[in-house]
Amino acid sequence: MALEPELFDALLHTVRRFVSERLRPLEAEVEAADAVPESIVEEMKALGLFGLSISEEYGGLGLTMAEECRVAMEMGRTTPAFRSAFGTNVGIGSQGLVIAGTPEQKAAWLPRIARGEIITSFALTEPDVGSDSASVKTRADRNGDAYRLRGTKRYITNADKAQLFTVMARTGSEAGGRGVSAFLVPRDLPGVSIGEPEKKMGQKGARVADVIFDDVLVPAENRLGAEGEGFHIAMQVLDRGRLHIAAVCVGVAERLIADCVAYASQRRQFGKAIAEHQLIQAMLADSKTESLAARALVLETAAAKDALDQRTAREAYRPAHGASTTMEAAAAKYFASEMVGRVADRAVQIFGGAGYIADYGIERLYRDVRLFRIYEGTSQIQQLIIAREMLKRGG
Repeated sequence: MALEPELFDALLHTVRRFVSERLRPLEAEVEAADAVPESIVEEMKALGLFGLSISEEYGGLGLTMAEECRVAMEMGRTTPAFRSAFGTNVGIGSQGLVIAGTPEQKAAWLPRIARGEIITSFALTEPDVGSDSASVKTRADRNGDAYRLRGTKRYITNADKAQLFTVMARTGSEAGGRGVSAFLVPRDLPGVSIGEPEKKMGQKGARVADVIFDDVLVPAENRLGAEGEGFHIAMQVLDRGRLHIAAVCVGVAERLIADCVAYASQRRQFGKAIAEHQLIQAMLADSKTESLAARALVLETAAAKDALDQRTAREAYRPAHGASTTMEAAAAKYFASEMVGRVADRAVQIFGGAGYIADYGIERLYRDVRLFRIYEGTSQIQQLIIAREMLKRGG
């Protein structure tokens, strides 16, 4: 259910000011420390950012997908680390619970997630399993009223701070996705350990690390859905997560374009501002056109997803009829992540030597955006999904 327009406009205005006045001045500090200040995290909690996508019933703001995307676009105007601080609570770390959780599971966890009292994380990728996510090797074998969980997950966002993991593990002998189940695994269970945070090319402050499960006994009541439904749950989670990331890409592109316009308007060469040179104008025009196209694609797909979710919520409708926004979400993530990479490359070119110097921040964003084309499904995986869905739908 959407917020009243006046309330949503107020939220958007507040987030916009928060980004410009509180977050952007701290970007260099976050880069150097590879961490988001706890004081900023507390401010995010107070703004309700940890509960954007969680229903009001459980203490969240209950935003629609379209509303969430517009907030994500605003958060994209600063370093991605700030959004990542609450991003797993809004998206992949909580949505398995939202989609497939029992009333008891939701009541136990969602209010605390929405308040930011606990950080969530999504554990799918493994050392030998990246794009081929149906081939997870982590096992969860039934042991009375519990499952014995064994395996290692890799590149897990917010792993070092998370208190609750949504873990995909193989429960049956069946190969592929049908043998995968989903579990809620609290960090404090014996046998759960976290590796050292990885040193990354960009997105400093957004921490990733291995999560190791060494004979962890997970209560059977912590399973999400039935055995064998985990892969389907994970794909639904990723559909939503990809759309959210696409919206962030749009925000980063808009920030880069604004920075380019400001710099090109004051930087002079050959007796005039470089913004007056046609080849610079061409790069600005290409960047703006692509960002507008990505924005339209994201918002149209978000509106379609909201409409589908409303239909699914009605008792008479069953999603097994084949309706989905999987293709559109993949297209949005593919186009937006590739688009922001091109915009960042043009930004370095427009800034020239200054674009390569850390003080201007362009080289940092250039490194930051490279990851968008990899996580939550590489661009090549998005292409495969788009083609598969096209063939399934008959073009």
